[in-house]
Amino acid sequence: MTPTLHTGRLLLEPYTPADENGFVALFQDARVSQWMGDGPCTEAEDRALFGRVFSKVYAQELFDVWAVRHGGRLVGHAEIKPSPSPDVDGHEIVYALAPDAWGQGFGTEIAQTLTSYGFDALGLTEVHATVAAENAASLALLRRIGFRHVRDTVEDDGSTTQVLMSSAGAGAVGIAGAGQPR
Repeated sequence: MTPTLHTGRLLLEPYTPADENGFVALFQDARVSQWMGDGPCTEAEDRALFGRVFSKVYAQELFDVWAVRHGGRLVGHAEIKPSPSPDVDGHEIVYALAPDAWGQGFGTEIAQTLTSYGFDALGLTEVHATVAAENAASLALLRRIGFRHVRDTVEDDGSTTQVLMSSAGAGAVGIAGAGQPR
């Protein structure tokens, strides 16, 4: 079961059915979805994805997925899961923030918390992230917290995705108590 996690300012907790409209709004924002998976989807596809969080991911305990809240308001999405990419052998962190939450350090808190959770709670020795080469903000954030570039992969559409990795005990920057279930 996905635990509730706390950072200095954020609450990461399992989604509830009442989060559907906020989830869809987040994924329907082109500024966010351009960096997620294969890019923007239809509203119906995002609603179906939200449904699968409950019917598949939570029901079968496949991996951990969180609603990210600040002051009780849904501001983002986070997950740590076995990577679906054949280029990554291991677990990958995924996070997204609503544009009005950008520039406040929330992304750093989320990425550090997910990474710490992977090492401490899941017992992983490595945590990966896959980031579009054009997503300079996420690349800088991950490097700042100790992720290192492993390789580039060229996607079917010709774009480049960077694979980054953080290793347990490699001196990654952390938040005291981040990622600890409460």
